[in-house]
Amino acid sequence: MLGKTTQPIFTTRAHVFQIDPSTKKNWVPASKQAVTVSYFYDSTRNSYRIISVDGSKVRLVCMCVCDGVSKFGQWADSRANTVFGLGFASEQQLSKFAEKFQEVKEAAKLAREKSQEKMETSSDQSQESGRETPSGNQASSLNGTDDEKISHVPDDTALKSENDRLKSVVEQSKKLETELQALKDSNARLTDTLQEANSNAEGWKSKVMQSQGENNQLRNKISELEDQCKEVNLERERNAQLSLRIQELESELQEKEQELEDLRKQAETIPQLISKCESIAGKLQAAETANRDLSEKMTLLQSDIDDSQQKQKNMKSELKKFMDVRDGKIDELHEVRQGISKLGVDN
Repeated sequence: MLGKTTQPIFTTRAHVFQIDPSTKKNWVPASKQAVTVSYFYDSTRNSYRIISVDGSKVRLVCMCVCDGVSKFGQWADSRANTVFGLGFASEQQLSKFAEKFQEVKEAAKLAREKSQEKMETSSDQSQESGRETPSGNQASSLNGTDDEKISHVPDDTALKSENDRLKSVVEQSKKLETELQALKDSNARLTDTLQEANSNAEGWKSKVMQSQGENNQLRNKISELEDQCKEVNLERERNAQLSLRIQELESELQEKEQELEDLRKQAETIPQLISKCESIAGKLQAAETANRDLSEKMTLLQSDIDDSQQKQKNMKSELKKFMDVRDGKIDELHEVRQGISKLGVDN
């Protein structure tokens, strides 16, 4: 189908759509998912083609570009008299695909122009040789002798080959005219289809603009909802904090109530404590009175002790004096005894 060259020039992936042949307005998906879309060079026809193959089924064979919208391009197939749509994942992929398409389109145009120039040159040369051959024969028959006629008549083999070549050129020209007429008819049909597709594209553009407006509204609504969600989350956090604070306060309140209950129980024992305190106070007062009496007695006893100590000191002093006198008397008595002893010895 593609001639000898089967290597793709450029390959990408896109969703393939086909215009509804009955309504010429709606797009019908030609592939369930994104498929491989490639540029190929057809050497047999000296042309470039866009071909998409999903498994073993050819999804797209076309070479004429139409207008496109965001992420969506339209391509026409003159042979199938229909319009295909390619849905890309991003606008960058669509732009790259269209730029590459324009490059191969220019290359195909140059190839067709060169081929047409070669064909026109060959046709002109054939017509000139055809016109010159009969005139040369006529000149020979009118002005020359029989010998000259024989010498100027071309060889039968050359004439036959020239005639065959002319016939082939004429047949090729007829074929080209037929193909040209078919191309004109196809171009007319494609023009109608493209006009319908363009009108559909305008409708799609308006729908896209409307959808974009709705998307913007939805985005704004989503932003508002997100803000509300944030506020709700903050409120939930505050509520959670308040719940924790309430639990803490309830716990503190229970503790205070327990303390108050303990105080109430203690308050019930206050009269008993007061009576005990009064009894203890009476006992304390009696003890203080007894303490004062004891203090006075201790003061008197201390005075008596001081007097007794003074008396003891005096008695000790007198006793010492008495002992001193006694010792003196004993010494005197001893001396007297010694004197008496001496007197007895002497006698």
